[in-house]
Amino acid sequence: MSKRQVVVLRRRPVGAPTPDIFAIEESAMPEPAEGQVLTRTLFLSIDPYMRGRLSDAKSYAAPVPIGGMMEGETIGEVIASRDPGFAPGDVVVGPRGWASHLVAPAKAVVKLPKNGAPLSTYLGVLGMPGTTAYSGMTDIGQPKAGETVVISAASGAVGAVAGQLAKRAGARVVGVAGGPEKCLFVQETLGFDECIDHRTLDLKAALNDACPNGIDVYFENVGGDLQRLVFPRLNAFGRVVMCGMVAEYNDTEPRPGPNLMIVVRNRLRIQGLIVSDKPERFAEWRALATPWVLDGSLKYREDIVEGLENAPDALIGILGGRNFGKLLVRVGAAPA
Repeated sequence: MSKRQVVVLRRRPVGAPTPDIFAIEESAMPEPAEGQVLTRTLFLSIDPYMRGRLSDAKSYAAPVPIGGMMEGETIGEVIASRDPGFAPGDVVVGPRGWASHLVAPAKAVVKLPKNGAPLSTYLGVLGMPGTTAYSGMTDIGQPKAGETVVISAASGAVGAVAGQLAKRAGARVVGVAGGPEKCLFVQETLGFDECIDHRTLDLKAALNDACPNGIDVYFENVGGDLQRLVFPRLNAFGRVVMCGMVAEYNDTEPRPGPNLMIVVRNRLRIQGLIVSDKPERFAEWRALATPWVLDGSLKYREDIVEGLENAPDALIGILGGRNFGKLLVRVGAAPA
């Protein structure tokens, strides 16, 4: 094969992204240099943070350049290697890009065990989303037995793990999700104590009913109206894990925030979370959580889209809450 398929960014969106800002192009098959590997993509991760890469606003990471390949973590099969640590047939996680084939430095990829958890889980429950939940709860949220923890986007890849970790700590966990099917999953499969449908007519009353003793930890994935309703209900010395605000990613102007006098009055801790700030957490989480995945005690759900050409629509969908569970694109068949 002499060509590869690549999804590139044609122009920056204004508001919600649309399919026409992306294009699928063919380019020459890259050759690995010394210390690099060439991989055939099996799975591509689709995550809300990618909306930020479409914008040229100042952020913690550089934007995708116009005409450049979209960024995203992948699982791939090594088909050529110029590093002694990798051989054709190895399956690795790490190469970044919306493409059928990728070249990556060998030091930037991790070889996956041949008889471990399902390959897709290394982009979800055992990958960046799971590590984000672990880091957020370990470093910031620190839930304790008897506390009330609220998780927004509770059926999503990060929220599902964050809530289960809070349950393991002995906390009472209230999820917030969109629609009865997701709420049922959050309670019956993930084991949260309650789940609020954020589409309910009276979200304020629902929060009051679900959290009669206030809120000690809030794991924020959404922002918007839910955030403004949660802040007044935070207890003294409460903690807020600011992981994301997907409800506001497509806004062209910032929304007004809550009155933060409560931060002083209740001595709240509000801290942003970028999982790459503590890269050591990835291996730590994988070692801790793999036995839980294998024995079925750590629950997860995946939403798999077929074909690289459908990656743009998948990203548009996740920004609107269309997915159910960890969103992945299957790009190529797994090796036999």
